[in-house]
Amino acid sequence: MTERIDSAVRSASVPEEIRENHKGFSEWNTGITSKDHQPIVQVLIDGKDRDAVDNEGNVLPTLVYVAREKRPQYHHNFKAGAMNALIRVSSVISNSPIILNVDCDLYSNNSDAIRDALCFFLDEEMGHKIAFVQHPQNYTNIAKNNMYGNSFNVLNQVELRGFDGVGGPLYIGTGCFHRREILCGRRFTNDYKEVWDRGMKEKRELSIYQTEEKAKSSTTCTYEHNTQWGNEIAVKYGFPVEDVITGLAIHCRGWKSVCNNPPRAAFMGVGPTTLAQTILQHKRWSEGNFSIFLSKYCPFIFGNGSISLQHQMAYSVYGLWAPNSLPTLYYAVIPSLGLLRGTPLFPEIMSPWIMPFIYVAIAKNVYSAYEALFYGETLRGWWNGQRMWMVRRTTSYLYGTIDTVRKLLGLSEMGFAVSPKVSDEEESKRCEQGVMEFGASSPEYVIIATVAWLNLACLVGGLCKILTSGEASRGFFLQVVLCGLLVIINVPVYEAMFIRKDGGSMPFSVTLVSTGFVMLALSVPLF
Repeated sequence: MTERIDSAVRSASVPEEIRENHKGFSEWNTGITSKDHQPIVQVLIDGKDRDAVDNEGNVLPTLVYVAREKRPQYHHNFKAGAMNALIRVSSVISNSPIILNVDCDLYSNNSDAIRDALCFFLDEEMGHKIAFVQHPQNYTNIAKNNMYGNSFNVLNQVELRGFDGVGGPLYIGTGCFHRREILCGRRFTNDYKEVWDRGMKEKRELSIYQTEEKAKSSTTCTYEHNTQWGNEIAVKYGFPVEDVITGLAIHCRGWKSVCNNPPRAAFMGVGPTTLAQTILQHKRWSEGNFSIFLSKYCPFIFGNGSISLQHQMAYSVYGLWAPNSLPTLYYAVIPSLGLLRGTPLFPEIMSPWIMPFIYVAIAKNVYSAYEALFYGETLRGWWNGQRMWMVRRTTSYLYGTIDTVRKLLGLSEMGFAVSPKVSDEEESKRCEQGVMEFGASSPEYVIIATVAWLNLACLVGGLCKILTSGEASRGFFLQVVLCGLLVIINVPVYEAMFIRKDGGSMPFSVTLVSTGFVMLALSVPLF
């Protein structure tokens, strides 16, 4: 099978003998492309066929291939459009009351996951209130010591479970069991009862051909015209994070959700393995959530009177990821420049007014480290997470903020950047060794290099000025500490800029441009 797939990819065509045995291939002819083709639906395995068994004789479930129609003149609404097409096709195939949604790079890791989800839906006291059961997102390929901050242990164990206390976790777009009726727009009522066998008789009466033709008609480009699909029905359109806004709408219709995080993860997937992949993924997440926050679907507006204030605030934490880039960038630049220029920005070390700053810094970091260690991270992994927290806020979240504002001003249109999860052999090797990957030139790397370079220059220059001038350093204590921590946390960046010679080192062009920005920043008067 691997050889067949590789051969088809290399030649950009499927061998004729395989085309003849599988009618689905015959529809993909030379006259169509992935962005311009008719709807294709093929039942590959009929679950009612007792002859369709695996190697051990177990009857296989129904398996259907779907390619919704795409035409250049029609907007296909990205992942949300694909999800809604699948919802309609599955209603023709089985019309099952429960839908499991997983991304293409996830696999089942726990055979009890379906039973666990059904236990929530069938609970005698709370089951009728639950719209979806959300499992956390877990990755199998986390870099050594969580180098890129993609281990979501604390988020999964603390934040998602914390949502349970205020109405339920947000829908994160994968690893989620939905009630079909509720996903398709039903409002909460106390007398709600699931009809577990609806539609089964009708499905048994249809032939395979009739089923395929009926399913095809529901995946055309014009099917949703003049309907509420993507608005009041199913997954919502108009935002890069269609999952979050869809979950919020479900909660605002009165339903609850549940986070299920068993000891053995229900689903495992593939996470980003390079810095560029991580930055791109978080840019889309932050941009999408900020777009929701600035729209009519802002949790404080859309959720007012429908969900609790605590639930509104919990949603808004993610909605405000992007603008958090601005204060972070300020604290990463201005205090360091103040240190170099001899301008104190914080109270002196002996002043009682310095205590709030020290308390917040220590309490936040100690508690953060405690959470990470308690939920299985290493101390090095926690430190790497702090570095990536800084990197994401000064790159992904900053660009997310800028792009959101540009869209609101009508200067750009919404896009959907698919996060790549494939790395070449050398990149994978460096990832396994815990070496940070830069390699290609990008504006994000210029920001990272500039911030690192600027803090190193300011720390050296500021300390030299304090030592040579004999000025009291008490007024610069916090600035020296802050600038010093920023230098320490950026050690991998300095290595990539000045020491490493491998393919993942910082490109010389990025180092050169960042040096120019640093010289410009040092020449501009601060106050």
